[in-house]
Amino acid sequence: MSQYSDEDKRILSHLRESAARGEQYFRAKNIADAIGLSAKQVGARLPQLAEKSEDVDIEKWGRARSTTWRVTLS
Repeated sequence: MSQYSDEDKRILSHLRESAARGEQYFRAKNIADAIGLSAKQVGARLPQLAEKSEDVDIEKWGRARSTTWRVTLS
């Protein structure tokens, strides 16, 4: 996990804990509020984390006013 920045690690840790209860859906704002980052910081990192993360599946799920992300454990 050394290729991840501190912010990336915080996001992934939050997603892992939440997805441990089963499939979850998130918006960047909700993740940001939970871990103390801005929605813009989280939203910019999620597509990159979706490609890099091996233990968390992050999938762009839908777009209404903001993108929804579907998160499951691999």
